[in-house]
Amino acid sequence: MKRLVVLDSGPLGLLAHTKLTGDAIDCTRWMRQVTSAGNQVVIPEISDYEVRRELLRIGLTKGLLKLESLLTVSGVRYLSIDTPAMRLAANLWADARRYGQPTAAPEALDADVILAAQAIGLTAAGEVIVATVNVDHLARYASAAHWREIEP
Repeated sequence: MKRLVVLDSGPLGLLAHTKLTGDAIDCTRWMRQVTSAGNQVVIPEISDYEVRRELLRIGLTKGLLKLESLLTVSGVRYLSIDTPAMRLAANLWADARRYGQPTAAPEALDADVILAAQAIGLTAAGEVIVATVNVDHLARYASAAHWREIEP
């Protein structure tokens, strides 16, 4: 395996998009290239949650079906949230606030630190990079790049 590409909610939302617009088409093509090159795409539970809740809110059944279908694609795996990830996320959240660099409002759950903790937990398995549209917040904790900049 070459590397693990962890999806943030931005690219995951594009992959679940039902209207084939430029970005959604490009992101789908990019994911196919990433997996065809022998890399593994990881859908973290926190990213799934962020995309799924919005699809449910707007009643987009086709989007939910598309999101579910991603889990059947070869080279894609789902990463459940576990206790070590949540404990690391709590530490990242506290450190960010202690040093005046929060990634979300004080009352927010802060999905970015949960995603970062999940990505950090994968590093023992090899090279890990978070594919995102919000590099600044995630790059504080884990290797991250805009999904368009990640070469297959």
